[in-house]
Amino acid sequence: MNLSLLLSQVFNGLASGLLLALIATGLTVIYGTLGVINFAHGALFVVGAYAGFSVYGQTGSFALAVAGGALVTLLLGLVIERGLIQRFYRRPPEDQLLVTFGLGIVLVEAVRTLYGGIAQRFDEPSWGHGVAHIGSLIYPMYRLQSLGFAAATLFVLYLVLYRTRLGLIVRAGIEDAGMVSMLGINVQRAFLLVFGIGAAAAGYSGVINAPIVSLTPDMGSRVLVDSFVVIVIGGVGSFPGAIVGGVIAGEILSLTSIVDPAYSDVMLFAVMALVLIFRPQGLMGQEGRE
Repeated sequence: MNLSLLLSQVFNGLASGLLLALIATGLTVIYGTLGVINFAHGALFVVGAYAGFSVYGQTGSFALAVAGGALVTLLLGLVIERGLIQRFYRRPPEDQLLVTFGLGIVLVEAVRTLYGGIAQRFDEPSWGHGVAHIGSLIYPMYRLQSLGFAAATLFVLYLVLYRTRLGLIVRAGIEDAGMVSMLGINVQRAFLLVFGIGAAAAGYSGVINAPIVSLTPDMGSRVLVDSFVVIVIGGVGSFPGAIVGGVIAGEILSLTSIVDPAYSDVMLFAVMALVLIFRPQGLMGQEGRE
């Protein structure tokens, strides 16, 4: 096997894995804290990507595009949580699934109405052109930069979750939301912020990923499925688990494609099945977490 090809696929797997981890972080924190399985998360990824696409087209600034995509999905997440999701916290899980699934369809169709169903091209920024030379490996510059963006953002989220009062409340809420409420903390406000941050992470990821793929309204479906696989592998409600699961999933998809791309998904779901059999709580999840 060609060493350069292997190294290239390893980097591809790491870049896509950290991006999946970033998306899954928002999903797992929302589920771990609020108990809501957000099937609209993939649609928020799409909304963020297209919002960034519009901002980039108007301003030519990639930084503003990233900020715009994250801000739009943050505000959208706050509106969705306050106007809809909070009404379903005490409803059966199937009600939550149906309402978020329906919301995802509405968001995707709204994007399709505004932008059409034809694939759009989000050009990479000028500083992302060219290739990077890493030893004997020649690797696209923007893919390497996107890896750095995802890693840096995951580090910021780590600081928020483990070094701030909000993070302490979120992690306590994951363990026992009722006890946190009894301590006099405004859990509902914390839940609102958690949902907004999770939505912003999805939108931010959409903009970062946009120059790598063609924009289509349906691209969030695959991202949503892969994100759930990441959560299952890493462990529900676990931030480190989302990172570990994302990297594992990214490397499986990338390295398997060297042999036969058709078997990439097969291998990914096979690994997920093995995790469910031998460690149902995930690699870094806790036993008894529902």
